[in-house]
Amino acid sequence: PALSPARLHHSLLAPSPPLPPHFTRSPSPSPPPPPPAQAAAPCCTLAPGPRSERARGQAGRRVLGGMSSRTPAPMPDTLSDAFAAAVLLSSNDKPDTLPPGRLSPVSPLPHSSSSKHHHHHHHHTPSSSSGSSGSVSRAPAFASRRSHSGEIPLPSDAPPRGARPGHRRTGSGPLIFTSGSTSSSATSPLTNALPAGNICPTGRLAKPLPSFSAASTPPPPAPPRAIRHDVLGSGTGNYGHGSIIRSRSGGVAPEEDAAVRRAMSSADPEELKRAGNEQYKKGYFEEALRLYDRALALCPDNAACRGNRAAALTGLRRFGDAIKECEEAVRIDPSYGRAHQRLASLHIRLGHLEDAQKHLTLATPQPDLLELHKLQTVEKHLGRCLDSRKVGDWKNVLRECDAAIAAGADSSALLFAARAEALLRLTQLDEADMAISSASKLDYSSSCTSDTKFCGFFANAYLYYAHAQVDIALGRFDHAVSSADKARIIDPRNVEVITMHNNVKAVARARSLGNELFKSGKFSEACIAYGEGLKHHPVNPVLHCNRAACRFKLGQWEKSIEDCNEALMIQPNYTKALLRRAASYGKMEQWVESLKDYEVLRKELPGDTEVAEAYFHAQVALKSSRGEEVSNLKFGGEVEAVTGMEQFQMATSLPGVSVVHFMTSSNQQCGKISPFVNALCTKYPSVNFLKVDVNESPAVARAENVRTVPTFKIYKNAIRVKEMICPSQQLLEYSVRHYGT
Repeated sequence: PALSPARLHHSLLAPSPPLPPHFTRSPSPSPPPPPPAQAAAPCCTLAPGPRSERARGQAGRRVLGGMSSRTPAPMPDTLSDAFAAAVLLSSNDKPDTLPPGRLSPVSPLPHSSSSKHHHHHHHHTPSSSSGSSGSVSRAPAFASRRSHSGEIPLPSDAPPRGARPGHRRTGSGPLIFTSGSTSSSATSPLTNALPAGNICPTGRLAKPLPSFSAASTPPPPAPPRAIRHDVLGSGTGNYGHGSIIRSRSGGVAPEEDAAVRRAMSSADPEELKRAGNEQYKKGYFEEALRLYDRALALCPDNAACRGNRAAALTGLRRFGDAIKECEEAVRIDPSYGRAHQRLASLHIRLGHLEDAQKHLTLATPQPDLLELHKLQTVEKHLGRCLDSRKVGDWKNVLRECDAAIAAGADSSALLFAARAEALLRLTQLDEADMAISSASKLDYSSSCTSDTKFCGFFANAYLYYAHAQVDIALGRFDHAVSSADKARIIDPRNVEVITMHNNVKAVARARSLGNELFKSGKFSEACIAYGEGLKHHPVNPVLHCNRAACRFKLGQWEKSIEDCNEALMIQPNYTKALLRRAASYGKMEQWVESLKDYEVLRKELPGDTEVAEAYFHAQVALKSSRGEEVSNLKFGGEVEAVTGMEQFQMATSLPGVSVVHFMTSSNQQCGKISPFVNALCTKYPSVNFLKVDVNESPAVARAENVRTVPTFKIYKNAIRVKEMICPSQQLLEYSVRHYGT
């Protein structure tokens, strides 16, 4: 029976009777014991705990919509009436299940419409907020197919290994809880604040923020949970935000491995094929391939199984083998439309557009419109790329190559090689090297037929042609000659191949001859030899740098700088050219320009002692040219021990930078950081490093007001610029590098 509001309010204030066993809630974890009053932290977050009778009454007043409780209400007639009143409250009206925004007028939590959803649907798998579709969770009904039962439906883009149905990386939740859903939104802001007060939604206790004073006792550790490692996925599947998937510790899950072993013992090809399809849908391509191989050993003329094996090979990016398997399926069943469609898709990815067009025509009952559109788009961009190459518009060649790759030819070694050639002509050597490396990894030898044409070349010849040009530009002369020879063998009548082959040979010979003459001390002859090589390849940075070295030895400083400038214009991060230009500037006493190059080199080669010493001497020469005192400057050495005040004042008043380490031999932290200080002394030889033992030199410690060790003080030109107490190694090195360079 319903109670009056007054009786209901009084029942809330009354002591709660013991509940029957089936209504008893699970006990909440007890809060940590409070720290002593005198050592309490200034900012201490309250842990969720039991409410007082007064708090219950206030919560009850909020539930009753602000009804006054000042007028005494009569007690319930019986204990059963009080119990009935308590259970009649709906879950949405209970004080401890109110939305976060109504818990307190100063609650920092945002109003969220999802809190009720989380309370009632706590254990379901959250759906992705990225709008991605989990392709792995769709299991097509193979039994409804009229023929080729058990084949894997197109498209062949399957989920990556490790993705599984229901796995998503997104969700939402207002707090970080000790239990419940572990999903988190990839775009939701951090909301680990607690409401004002100690009221939290029923069944979910918020973790207090980890702020403890030195004297307080941290809460007991949470019970151990199963560790789940995150690994980077292949990025080829559609499974939520980014490429992070849950790892399966060493490959296949135990239950999946057992299922594969059971299936492998079967002698039924259909059962093996079905098991392979299940592994394929879960992204286990290697396991699927094993099962298909077993099925084909029992029934080698099964066209559907051949097609499925091709799909697994595609998932493993073994495109050449996948094409051969599809061709075998078509040989067994020429009317097998799905194999033709899969062949067309593979040929588009590899850039074989004529073959793709042929198989799309043979696909029955009609070609895939998406693949047809992809073919037409790739064909359009490829045509523009070839036209731009003919007229030498390398920027447009690069643009159209990228567009064709993005449109669907993402595994075309020829397009990546064309991209490398365009980047090379635009003098972007590092990017060209990356592009030709990508082309090499695509295993073009197994997917390009001997009669395939590209830009007027035989396909494999063009790949070696592009590789040779990149190798010769980057100074890999032996590799360049090898690639040029292979291109000449494959396409002996191609004019561009013949010209490239001759140039590569001539450049390699000139470089080899120049090196021999330079080693013999014949610098003039070596300079001429390098010049002959530059006639065949004017933008070769290695030959320019080698000729600069000859001119440096001959005292031709300005010409040496010119050659270095040419080399650095082609390859800006060429450290040898930078080093030779800095040295040439030094010989011409242009110390400011020399120091600029040495500063770049110190960032590129921070541990190089030769560069550090050259930089130090350039600094000293610049100071000397300005009339500054340099007699006390020294390069490198060990950390100097300071034993008296006079020695300390003299050392810190020297020009340049001095780092003073105040320490004691008995201090553990000093013992840990001292080897690092010694390493910094070697790494930054232009900086003067000192150490003061405060026990042996208390006068110095008192004068410098040092009370804690280790303490570091940095002086620059006799002025203290920084002081650090117990710094980390990273901070110490950053400060040394900042003030010392």
